[in-house]
Amino acid sequence: MTEEKPQIRVRAVRKRFGRLEVLRGIDLDVKRGEVVVVMGVSGSGKTTLIRCLNFLEEPDEGHVEVCGREVACGAGRSRERSSQIRHIRTHVGMVFQSFNLFPHMTALGNVTEGLVTVKKMPKREAIVLGERMLARVGLAEKRDEYPSRLSGGQKQRVAIARAIAMQPDVVLFDEPTSALDPELHEEVLNVMRGLAADGMTMVVVTHEVAFAREVADRVVFMDEGTIVEEAAPAEFFARARHPRARSFLRLMQHSDPEGGAAAERDGQSLALGGNH
Repeated sequence: MTEEKPQIRVRAVRKRFGRLEVLRGIDLDVKRGEVVVVMGVSGSGKTTLIRCLNFLEEPDEGHVEVCGREVACGAGRSRERSSQIRHIRTHVGMVFQSFNLFPHMTALGNVTEGLVTVKKMPKREAIVLGERMLARVGLAEKRDEYPSRLSGGQKQRVAIARAIAMQPDVVLFDEPTSALDPELHEEVLNVMRGLAADGMTMVVVTHEVAFAREVADRVVFMDEGTIVEEAAPAEFFARARHPRARSFLRLMQHSDPEGGAAAERDGQSLALGGNH
């Protein structure tokens, strides 16, 4: 029986910012329905990696294939390449750490905007779907509230509703709880647990150890722009092999039990530098 093709396939991807090489030849496969958690200290390349998966950052070298469309990186813009990137973006949702909601739109408006402007969905249909997505993240009663009247956790749940309303095949999360007060982490993580239980393919950059233990199929640990270790959560947290991974986990053990933000701050002494 032929093995199913990975939903995400990354080969030899490199990315530079000036003289700093942030990604140094990344290879990564993500299967359909898999939840992959990416960990590492600040500056290890985690965020740059997931931004390269939907071309918010343009890789300088390598190949990225998402949902059956492959893009050769560093080849310059062409009509065909731009079409491939647009195709990938229609299949990939992104949830940012800073929410990125439109302040002049209600929660429902934020969720329906992409449906109307990108998918060209009739407004009435978009509203019905938007209301359903807000209900899914527990915010049906907040449909008419503006972001300024929402808590951080509620804003992030609206951002997740916006991402899944586009009916993506893959959702990328860039440290979705890092901008939240510790008591708000759990309401966002519960939504993510629900998506994972529904079989959504997810790549999650996070320091949430409990979430990784419970939900991830695989933990990928990055250091200095490379993937130095991949393992199932139970194996990674109990028996990490790479010295940098073990150092990171020791910092996590001494960090805030609610999240691991302190570990990231302390771990910056291990990083090359920068915020990528």
